[in-house]
Amino acid sequence: MRIELRKMERLSFRERQVVVLKEMGYSAEVIAKKLGLSPSTVTTLLHRARQKGYEVVVILPGQVLLPMEGGEEDEEAYGKES
Repeated sequence: MRIELRKMERLSFRERQVVVLKEMGYSAEVIAKKLGLSPSTVTTLLHRARQKGYEVVVILPGQVLLPMEGGEEDEEAYGKES
């Protein structure tokens, strides 16, 4: 699995920093501490970044989405009869 952040060129440097840390799973409080900002500033920067339309894209290998072999549950889930 790979994660890409797209349309980041629309964001300011500080917005990019905040978005990357947020997408890595950090809370606003932790991001604020790391960057020397207030949590409300982090929230504002995230809001502005979302308004500018950055995208998070998850890229999965093709085989991840293929049905598993065998098993009745799999066949029922995909509408196949035994």
